[in-house]
Amino acid sequence: MQISKDAAVEFHYTLSEAGEQIESSKDGEPLSYIHGTEGMLPGLEKALEGKAAGDNFSVTLEPSESYGERVDNLIQRIPLKHLQGNTKVWKPGMTAIVHSNQGRHQVTIVKVGRFNADCDLNHPFAGKTLTFDVEVINVRQATAEELSHGHVHGEGGCGHSH
Repeated sequence: MQISKDAAVEFHYTLSEAGEQIESSKDGEPLSYIHGTEGMLPGLEKALEGKAAGDNFSVTLEPSESYGERVDNLIQRIPLKHLQGNTKVWKPGMTAIVHSNQGRHQVTIVKVGRFNADCDLNHPFAGKTLTFDVEVINVRQATAEELSHGHVHGEGGCGHSH
């Protein structure tokens, strides 16, 4: 099956900038998404269109096709209790996850106080030209339940309550 609208897709990726590897899914679970539901970077989704399980390819995306351009002075003060990550002590330069009305965001800590942190709301990869090396693992038709939830379910169902 080729990747097209409403396909449930699993793939591994290695992300690099100017030849330097930034992150990779190879040591963990593949990434999964439903094609055509805006759950994936636009440029990456365009490159995945028409591919099939077993395909390997590389695609380089400009900021406009991935995480957007950097916006200067996009700093917001966020209470420490709202920062999520693998640490109890926040330091400048660390990244954290913040949940807002617009969903999940990755932010970079700029300055830490006793109760709040000043955070750069730009995605850490904003303004970067990124290369994705992709290996398509699996392609199948998404189920009706997955389509209604907007995401792929793993073995044993959904894993969250509605």
